[in-house]
Amino acid sequence: MDHATLATLRERHPAWRLLTSPHVPLVASFLHRVFVAPNVRVMSEANLAEALEDELYALREQLGAEAYPKSAADYLTDWASPDKGWLRRFYKPGTDEAQFDLTPATEKAIAWLASLTVRPFVGTESRLLTLFALLEQISAGTEVDPVRRVEDLRRRRDALDAEIARVLAGEVPLLDDTAVKDRFLQFQQLARELLADFREVEYNFRQLDRRVREKIALWEGAKGALLDEIMGERDAIADSDQGRSFRGFWDFLMSSQRQEALSEHLDRVLALPAVVALEPDPRTRRVHHDWLAAGEHTQRTVAQLSQQLRRFLDDRVFLEHRRILELLHGIESAALALRTTRPAGAVMTIDEMAANLALPLERPLFKPGNRSRLAAPVVDDDAGGDIDTARLFDQIVVDKARLRGNIQRALRRMEQVTLTQVLADEPLQHGLAELVAYLELAHAGAVPDAGAGLRAVVDDSVTESVCWQAADSSGVPIERRARLPRVIYTR
Repeated sequence: MDHATLATLRERHPAWRLLTSPHVPLVASFLHRVFVAPNVRVMSEANLAEALEDELYALREQLGAEAYPKSAADYLTDWASPDKGWLRRFYKPGTDEAQFDLTPATEKAIAWLASLTVRPFVGTESRLLTLFALLEQISAGTEVDPVRRVEDLRRRRDALDAEIARVLAGEVPLLDDTAVKDRFLQFQQLARELLADFREVEYNFRQLDRRVREKIALWEGAKGALLDEIMGERDAIADSDQGRSFRGFWDFLMSSQRQEALSEHLDRVLALPAVVALEPDPRTRRVHHDWLAAGEHTQRTVAQLSQQLRRFLDDRVFLEHRRILELLHGIESAALALRTTRPAGAVMTIDEMAANLALPLERPLFKPGNRSRLAAPVVDDDAGGDIDTARLFDQIVVDKARLRGNIQRALRRMEQVTLTQVLADEPLQHGLAELVAYLELAHAGAVPDAGAGLRAVVDDSVTESVCWQAADSSGVPIERRARLPRVIYTR
């Protein structure tokens, strides 16, 4: 916060330029209504221009025709220009229509303007409890002494047991209306800040991708070293603190159980009289769906950056091949130009390392090869009756389509099923050959024609036993048993 840094931010930061702009009421109110409030990540130029035209028409009716004289398209072009930087203008792959999105700086400026409004209730207790809980998590998660960690766990267990005893005795402590309002407002603020963080995470990914492209354009070393460094940069995205935090958030929220729990908690909290009196934003009920939408958009952006980087590398390889072809064509043109003009003197000399002598008598004489004679025995037609032709039809054929049908029927009842569960309903009919066919489906990694997303996983840490009935060489029934890792089929 020194003078030089603030002076630089005042000249270059888009958020500062937005706050000092004479059109900040139009820009901030319109972009908040179109992008921030409905959690819209990308909007086409035609839809955004139409919405801005409606906004300008309403303002001109109130303030006069000279209030905002330019057209909506001119304002959008101005806001997305490098000297403003309030909107990001780009083109999706395969489309020729411009797309717009907010920049993280603009969202920060809008959030700061929103914080200037008078809040009817300022809660401090929930923030203090949140800070205290975070410190407890850090302290407990970094404790390396097992004795102290066990003592802390026992202390928390005793506190829970005491609370359970009080509830069973009829002492049920409830939050009053003030405490409910305090915690709900804190939840709303954190939920909005989390949505705003996604744009900054996506912006950081794009900046890293731009630096990688600049490095490729200026690279003069070997291609292998370049690819090694680029792959290191891509690993740095996932292994960075920001990448690990985003991956942890995504894994936590992708659980269907947690989504159902969030929906149940939100429905119950929004029905409380104290919360109803606050008149919360209707989108609060589906805020976790907004988190999923924002996170999915960030995931797609990272995937698109990886695809574009691959095409960028392919273009570089094409240019190198084109340079090689140009050199070859130059050599051919020079050779054709010298075709009619024979150079004077010796053109090229090759030193012979040793004399190459070949005497005629050292050549081997022709030696004919030995011809093999095949003795074909004569089959007596009268002896044909002693041949057992039934063995030709005693071949075992395993029908994989039937096995896939067994797995599909089991997966209709549950999300995932093990191989032993499938065999409990459909025992082995052809013994080891049929068991190997089941393992072949697991090794393939997916069951064909069973729906998108169905796959098989092999858990080597658990060993299961499979039994089936067979017969020995004399035809006596015996039981066969095989031990193999657990095979799990999932949808």
